[in-house]
Amino acid sequence: MAETLQSYAGRFESLAKDNGLDYYPVQFEEVPSSFMMEVAVYGLPVRMPHWSFGVRYIYQLIQHRMGHSRLFEVVFPGNPGRAYLAGSNSLQENVLVTAHVLGHADFAKNNSLFKRSQEQVGYRIVELAAAHARQIGAAVELHGQTRVEQVLDAALALEAHIDTVQELRRERYPHYGENKRGSLRDDPFHNRFEGLPGSRTPIDAPLERVRAPIPPGPERDLLWLIAEYAPDMEEWERDIFLAVREESFYFYPVFACQIMNEGWASYWHARLLREADFLPQNDYLDAIKTHSDVVRPHAAEQQVSLIVNPYHLGFSLWEAIVEEHGIERAFQIRAEDDDFGFIRNYLSQELAEELELFRYETATDGSVRVQEHDIHALRETVLAPKYNFGVPAVLARHIGTDGSLDLVHEHATDGRGLDLDKAERVLDYIHKVWRRPIRLETVDSDGNTKILDRA
Repeated sequence: MAETLQSYAGRFESLAKDNGLDYYPVQFEEVPSSFMMEVAVYGLPVRMPHWSFGVRYIYQLIQHRMGHSRLFEVVFPGNPGRAYLAGSNSLQENVLVTAHVLGHADFAKNNSLFKRSQEQVGYRIVELAAAHARQIGAAVELHGQTRVEQVLDAALALEAHIDTVQELRRERYPHYGENKRGSLRDDPFHNRFEGLPGSRTPIDAPLERVRAPIPPGPERDLLWLIAEYAPDMEEWERDIFLAVREESFYFYPVFACQIMNEGWASYWHARLLREADFLPQNDYLDAIKTHSDVVRPHAAEQQVSLIVNPYHLGFSLWEAIVEEHGIERAFQIRAEDDDFGFIRNYLSQELAEELELFRYETATDGSVRVQEHDIHALRETVLAPKYNFGVPAVLARHIGTDGSLDLVHEHATDGRGLDLDKAERVLDYIHKVWRRPIRLETVDSDGNTKILDRA
């Protein structure tokens, strides 16, 4: 970083620690805007190559050139943390960004979801992702671009289909069910005969072994299930699925705590700026203007937007929490909650009205109608895109003795619906690596059972 900014960064760190922030060391680096764009698309500075990232890059480039998006910084939690600052930022913008990054670093070290993720995936995600990229590059050398890309098609199509309640490194299912010497019935009438002579299985009789079903219950972690149980997968293909799954475990807390995390970083950059008496007046005023741009209510300037800006909503919630409950309570919430608890517990009717949040529906003619100001409905509307990592809930129900895979869309509780065209494409991807029959049960737009299958 520039010498002046390095000086400011050191003084911000001292100020942050005086205020109780606790974080691993952060490595700051200024990088070109093109590098920032690639990080935004790939999610990491170095990641496995795939055509879908190229599609995302074109979209991001168009958005950027139309003025609808701008990246000031990208932060990667770890020990040490890494923060990339856009080289196009002004000194005053980077002053704010530096303070913002320290808020992110404190959140990542102390929030329970982030801690669990880093303990399982590791504290050096950039190096891990680079190792995965090298691993896949070696697979391309051995097996060819086409075969590797087909495996990546399937793995990345399922990258959100993990179960974060489970451990990253899981044990395989038990081969057999519980061994029992007969079973007692529930009613006393039959149980009273269990002790009669000759009515019991001899104590030395061999135990009956019953092979356990696979999976023993509906399985959400499709990446893991396919990597472990696909009948004809090669080891290098399984490794790719597990690499994608490992990176998905890293990304989950970022997704599940976005409003909290961005709000916390915004709260602290605003607070540290107010207390930074070492900043010249002009630098302070320019940094505050950047703060106003970041936490404006809507996502893009001069747009009529109905999309909540997570920076604005999170910042407003943290300010209200500190004012009402104090900073120590805020530190506790930061450690214990995710966006679900944060929004449900602290987005009050009064704050929602102050922020002019509302539920709405769009008519067929394009007009927007405001619905009732129901705070419970509003909270669920804000949270709806976050359920199940933002994707429809599709579970593995059974693997047959012939290796066939039975999937089911949990439509009764999903609330998201299944795009049948996309589902067909994903089934094509999966079938190329599963290599046995696949069947997916869902419902159509009329609520009737719909079966998609691949022979």
